[in-house]
Amino acid sequence: MNSLFQSEPIHFDLPDAEIIYFPSFLSKAEADFLFRELLEKTPWQHDEITVYGKKHLQPRLTALYGNEGKPYSYSNITMHPHHWTLALQKIKSLVETISETNFTTVLLNYYRDGKDSNGWHADNEKELGINPIIASISLGAERNFQLKHNFDTSQKMNIVLENGSLLLMKGTTQHFWKHQIPKTAKPVGQRINLTFRTID
Repeated sequence: MNSLFQSEPIHFDLPDAEIIYFPSFLSKAEADFLFRELLEKTPWQHDEITVYGKKHLQPRLTALYGNEGKPYSYSNITMHPHHWTLALQKIKSLVETISETNFTTVLLNYYRDGKDSNGWHADNEKELGINPIIASISLGAERNFQLKHNFDTSQKMNIVLENGSLLLMKGTTQHFWKHQIPKTAKPVGQRINLTFRTID
């Protein structure tokens, strides 16, 4: 991986948010290679979450990598990180260069098909600190990434996350906006998402 990005970034004009999208952060060859590497070598786990008092398996598989002693908790799940792999260290370095941020952790999500999803949420857990920077790499099949403002219902956006793309969410985004990867009835292939974050 030697290219930072292949196209100009897109800055979205949204209130209370700073969101930047790099459609071709990685070349197709780089993205396809990383997808295969992560799909085959990641120790994927399938956790239960509690929704309205009932336990369900998450509609996706996950894995956490990061600096030692930096667990990450969300939806009553506490994940303990695996040690960084060489492939993840390389992509982490590229993401840190473009975002000018040092990340401690990456959460991997594996969407097996259109039935796998990630419901409305914000990455606003206390251990992420104030105004966290979230850097999201997409590999594999394209999926819709939807955003909605917490208070102004007229403010919504849909971004098609492409193979090899990078999405940066900065500033007050996590305080004022929620996001999701919705289910789809359309036939879609497998997707792996890497969300880099800094845990205090």
